[in-house]
Amino acid sequence: MKIDFEKMGGLIPAIIQDSATSKVLMLGFMNEEAYAKTKETGMVTFFSRTKNRLWTKGETSGNFLKVVQMLVDCDNDTLLIKAIPAGPVCHTGKDTCFGEKNQEDVMFLKFLQDFIEQRRQEMPEGSYTTSLFNKGVNRMAQKVGEEAVETVIEATNGTEEGFIYEASDLVYHLIVLLTSKGLRLEDLARELKKRHKG
Repeated sequence: MKIDFEKMGGLIPAIIQDSATSKVLMLGFMNEEAYAKTKETGMVTFFSRTKNRLWTKGETSGNFLKVVQMLVDCDNDTLLIKAIPAGPVCHTGKDTCFGEKNQEDVMFLKFLQDFIEQRRQEMPEGSYTTSLFNKGVNRMAQKVGEEAVETVIEATNGTEEGFIYEASDLVYHLIVLLTSKGLRLEDLARELKKRHKG
């Protein structure tokens, strides 16, 4: 990754995005030293123009930004940093420096599949997800069928709370089955997008 620090007098803008929700959290500036420290520590470090020194986000508040991925733009003079925030990002106490709530509950499904994939790789003992992978694809597919039936029963004769509970079980077991087949929710999203006529 070659970054052009000279174009703007030794600084580049760094856009910070929540890796789970895709919300833009803040904008800061980095010099070469701040960039090197960010790479070395895995925590976002800026160059403070007002204090004229390096500043690791969270050094006073504890609300650090853990780096997941760093991307440079097509002109090699701007960074996009995908990160995990340890708390509110703005000094005002708000989730983002733009006043937005950093909550996109639907994005938890992506996080959940990443977690399930980690379980598949590590296979820790005592984990229900591990037990499903150990039982194989036939049992995983059977569980999806069982949960689908329970979801239908709750939808037609149950409560809203029960329906949400069973539908959540269905989605969870479907994600486990997808993961076992080397597929992701994004594959389903692409298929649905392809079918969508608007």
